[in-house]
Amino acid sequence: MPPPDPSVVRIDGPWRHLDVHANGIRFHVVEALPADASAAPVTERPLLILLHGFGSFWWSWRHQLRGLTDARVVAVDLRGYGGSDKPPRGYDSWTLAGDTAGLVRALGHRDAILVGHADGGLVCWATAVLHPRVVRAIAVVSSPHPVALRSSALRRRDQAGALLPSLLGYQVPIWPEHRLTRHNGAELERLVRRRAGEKWLATDDFAETITHLRRAIQIPSAAHSALEYQRWAVRSQFRLEGHRFMRLMRRRIDIPVLHLRGDADPYVLADPVRRTERLVPHGRYVTLSDAGHFGHEETPDQVNDRLSAFVRQVCG
Repeated sequence: MPPPDPSVVRIDGPWRHLDVHANGIRFHVVEALPADASAAPVTERPLLILLHGFGSFWWSWRHQLRGLTDARVVAVDLRGYGGSDKPPRGYDSWTLAGDTAGLVRALGHRDAILVGHADGGLVCWATAVLHPRVVRAIAVVSSPHPVALRSSALRRRDQAGALLPSLLGYQVPIWPEHRLTRHNGAELERLVRRRAGEKWLATDDFAETITHLRRAIQIPSAAHSALEYQRWAVRSQFRLEGHRFMRLMRRRIDIPVLHLRGDADPYVLADPVRRTERLVPHGRYVTLSDAGHFGHEETPDQVNDRLSAFVRQVCG
């Protein structure tokens, strides 16, 4: 059977699909349709950009595209994922932050509130530091500050045990790509099941989502691109660019910050969140009840309520 075409991620719903060019490549962007036909023009509403995590694509934000109404809400297929371009390089935090900054401008705005899950959250943190003028605020789901996450993984056996086996296993060539895509993406489902809360796994929403994820990871070059994020995260720790990035990330972040973490998340534990609180003491830190690593998908009502309140606070 031939691999799926990128068009498989153009799933119908109360949104529209766009192709947006930024930072030298084309991004697939999904924009929520306003429920009120008399709503203000899109560029007059605050921009909310949603950035997904490892092995996913824009679909992970379906509940937020339907439920957030106080802003212009767009979900992006990150570089290398879904319907976006899949160049052979550019999966470092410097370039990814440039992608996001470029998207803000390409969408016709001067700044945006960034919302990210896991790897997408790390892009939020990096963009806030490297391109502060385009970031109004950030909200992240199970994505502690990168300095805090690194410190926790180096100092805590439990966080190292949760994070490092997969990260280190992805550093070899070719085999991880094969493992992610064989048997119609069964390995990706295994990873999601290990990190999610039990309640979500028993729902029709999970069944539909995992079908989409398994198909999307088989799009040519998608698995390789996804793994390049993880490879740079490890290899940069032994290179000058990685040391410089971590030094820059210690800069003070003065914008509003919201961190959400599921109380049953087995992948990102409580310790790196506590370390984040010390680095960003003015942020708001919320624990989501009955949620694992995918809080925005597992408990969307909780997350949407928190995000809506955060947007109102930021936009005042």
